[in-house]
Amino acid sequence: MSEIKEKNINGYVVRIVPPSKKDSLLTENDKEMDRRAEAAVQAAINRAKICKKPIAKYDTITHKAYIEYPDGHKEYAE
Repeated sequence: MSEIKEKNINGYVVRIVPPSKKDSLLTENDKEMDRRAEAAVQAAINRAKICKKPIAKYDTITHKAYIEYPDGHKEYAE
C-alpha cells in the first residue's frame, strides 16, 4: 500500500495511511494518542495473560479470528 486510500464506513470517511507516510501526516497530538492507545492495548493483553484469561487474536495468514488460551491451544472462529 503506497498511497492514502479512503473508505466510507457507516457514513464516516476513514483514511488509510501507509506506515511510510504516517509521520508526515499526523500531528504530535495524534502520535501521542496512538502511543497511548498501543500502550493501553498492550497493558490489557499483559493483564489477561497474568490472570490466565483467553485472548482474542487475528491470524493474518489465514485471515481468521481465534482465541488463544493460557495453555497455548487456539480455537478459530467459524
